[in-house]
Amino acid sequence: MAAVPKRSRETPSGVGPRLLVAGIALLAINLRPAVVAVAPLTSRIRAGTGLSTAGVSLLTTLPLLCFGVFALLAPLLGRRLGLERALGVAVAMLIGGIALRIVPGDGPLFAGSALAGAGIAIENVLLSGLIKRDLPHRAGLMMGLYSVMLSTGATAAAGLTVPLDQGLGIGWRDALALWGIPAALAALVWLPVAARGHTPPPAGGGRALAALVWRSRLAWWVAAFMASQSLMFYSLNAWLPTLLQDHGIDATTAGGMLAVFNFAGIAAALTVPSWATRMRSQRPAMVLIAATFFVGLVGLLIAPRPGAWGWVAVLGLAQGAGISLALTLFVLRTRSAPVSAELSGMAQTVGYLVAALGPLSVGALHGLQGGWTTGLLELLAVAAVLAVSGWAAGADRSVEAGDARLTDEPLVASGR
Repeated sequence: MAAVPKRSRETPSGVGPRLLVAGIALLAINLRPAVVAVAPLTSRIRAGTGLSTAGVSLLTTLPLLCFGVFALLAPLLGRRLGLERALGVAVAMLIGGIALRIVPGDGPLFAGSALAGAGIAIENVLLSGLIKRDLPHRAGLMMGLYSVMLSTGATAAAGLTVPLDQGLGIGWRDALALWGIPAALAALVWLPVAARGHTPPPAGGGRALAALVWRSRLAWWVAAFMASQSLMFYSLNAWLPTLLQDHGIDATTAGGMLAVFNFAGIAAALTVPSWATRMRSQRPAMVLIAATFFVGLVGLLIAPRPGAWGWVAVLGLAQGAGISLALTLFVLRTRSAPVSAELSGMAQTVGYLVAALGPLSVGALHGLQGGWTTGLLELLAVAAVLAVSGWAAGADRSVEAGDARLTDEPLVASGR
């Protein structure tokens, strides 16, 4: 009697769910260190390169510009290569960018930052589409894991880069290069996923799908929410240590507070996606996130030194909840993996190009004013935009609703 074949436990990526989850987690933890590690080393970089304040601002902003530009190209790469192989290419770009920054000279430093930013941009966009396609019934849990690992990587880079630099006596270039080690580990784990990835979907319909997403009003609200919370996160990561030092807090403590800012986001990132996916509307979560940002910013404005640890922790909770919910919206506001990837690319293109203006504008306002009041007022205005856009993006709707061209079988099937 012939044996009954066992039910396949492989995901559409051709590997077991445990390997896929491990791969996603390792990719996610590498999405911020190459960017965040620069801020704690700013003074060392200026001393070692002779870059001006404007030059350092450009160095910290360049990856965000790449996030925006390459987020637009990521869905196309995903359609051409398949999600798994495209993610493999992206992590290779990240490793190459980190390695390039070891080479002496300003050119390799900027080029490496741009290449790393391009790789991260592709991963940012395609991971949500992969989760939507391969693990749809665990979307809340997986987006929570994704967000937690993202925040963990940022926390580690903020808190460990300077101690590693000082403890090992390796210099700032080598300290930046150390973050290539976890990226290389992620590449090794992802290699079998990329090797066994399914055949790329047919290219037909991709341009029309992208065009329709860009015309969606709901997609623009999601993009506005993404832009608001990203601008807040990167502005605070760039200038929070300097703000705290200007109020009499020593550099080591200020660096520790930046780590707390990133670490506090982990708890929010772990809980918010699961909570959000159980709600028909995410509007209550949006209101809570905006209110939390308001509290932290007003605290820094009126009592920056006495309550600094508390305000930093509150802002950390807000940014962790903000990014995790923004990423989860790419899954919740769509019905299929192809549309999820297109929405992710569109929202992150808009979001990161807008967010790149944050560190530049806050720094410019500080240079003009000589203080931080105007910059903090700018961020309070951004928090108001976050509240409005979040209310609209949090409604129980989908990008595809009411448009047959987004729900016809060929487009939906192309992501399977």
